[in-house]
Amino acid sequence: MSTQTSIEIGSLIARAPGIKNGSPHIVGTGVLVRTIAGLYQQGLLPEEIASEFGHLNLAQVYAALAYYHANREAMDAEITEEEVEAARLEHEHCSKLEKR
Repeated sequence: MSTQTSIEIGSLIARAPGIKNGSPHIVGTGVLVRTIAGLYQQGLLPEEIASEFGHLNLAQVYAALAYYHANREAMDAEITEEEVEAARLEHEHCSKLEKR
């Protein structure tokens, strides 16, 4: 008979306005769901992602992927928004360097 306490899947991912700008993340870590989703989209297996971070276990990675797939449209929009903002900041930075 197992004495191990079961973990509620819903307790592995959180989204709160004051943490990570409200982006969904793996509880107790600084890892965003979109980071896990991005690595998965690049072809990494969940086991490889967990190994890549070292402090994540496989359940956390799968929880992040489940959250991503359950909220794919909103997550993809958030990822696109982040990419657009990164491109804008890069362009702004390069423009400032060119003016020097």
